[in-house]
Formats: sequence, structure tokens, C-alpha cells
Amino acid sequence: MTKQETYDYLTTHGIEYEITEHMAVFNMEELDAVKLPYPDCDAKNLFVRDDKKWNYYLITVKGDKKVNLKEFRKTHGLRNLSFASADDLMSIMKLIPGAVTPLGLLEDEDRKVTLYLDAAFGDGLIGIHPNDNTASIWLKASDLVKVIEEHGNTVNVVEIG
Repeated sequence: MTKQETYDYLTTHGIEYEITEHMAVFNMEELDAVKLPYPDCDAKNLFVRDDKKWNYYLITVKGDKKVNLKEFRKTHGLRNLSFASADDLMSIMKLIPGAVTPLGLLEDEDRKVTLYLDAAFGDGLIGIHPNDNTASIWLKASDLVKVIEEHGNTVNVVEIG
């Protein structure tokens, strides 16, 4: 989905959101240079897979958090985890590195990816890319969960970090 198609999808599904256009950002350090309206609500996304490439996970946490994959794996009873490749990211979610977002799950036709969303977002705002790293959109975390679950991907809201 393009950025505009993502906006249209959210609007069609009755999801309220706010858009912040900005320069392309590829990591959290570059995002620090962008003036965001809700900096405490921005999300960091890690696209990982298990050691057999059987399962894929998107871990979405508050932007200032670090994720220890070894601890995460143990806590959630998963196999060994490592970062998924750029090829996997493109083939499953149609995204490039630096544009990873939970909204990319809307491109996951086989519903391969399980989303782990940081419970720290609560029912407050979450800032994520609209499948393009030249903007951030702000919506309620509960609305994000609703859209992803309606698409058919599994969502786990858990304490992370």
C-alpha cells in the first residue's frame, strides 16, 4: 500500500488519525532530528524471525526502549530470534528497511507475522509510518490493534522491556 492507500484504508475503516510529513528517516537516531507533535508516542519496530524461518514477528515498542531478543524469546516461549532479511520484509510486508510499521501487516496476505505491541502504549496514541518513511501517523493504539486483528494477523499486547 502506498502512503495514500494507507490513509484511504484507515479512513474507510473509520479510524481517526493525524499525519506528520517529514524527511525520510531510516532509524530512531534520524527521527530525533524531526520535530514530532507527540514524541513520547513514537514507535520503534523490529521485524524478526525464528531460527527455522517458520515464524515471523513484528515487535513494536516505545521509541526509547531497547529490546533484548534473548529475553523476549524466553518470556514468550519462542525459538531463537534474529532480524529478518530485507528480502523477507519486502516479500511479506512490501516494505523496505527504515519503513517498517505495523500497517505493513495489511500486506501480509498469508498472515505469517504476529504483532507484539508494547502494552506501554495503553489506549493512548502511537506514532507509526504509513508504509512510507516520509511521514508518521498518530492514532489510538487500540484502533491499530483493531485494524490488524480485522486483517487476520495475531496481535499480542504485552509488557516489553
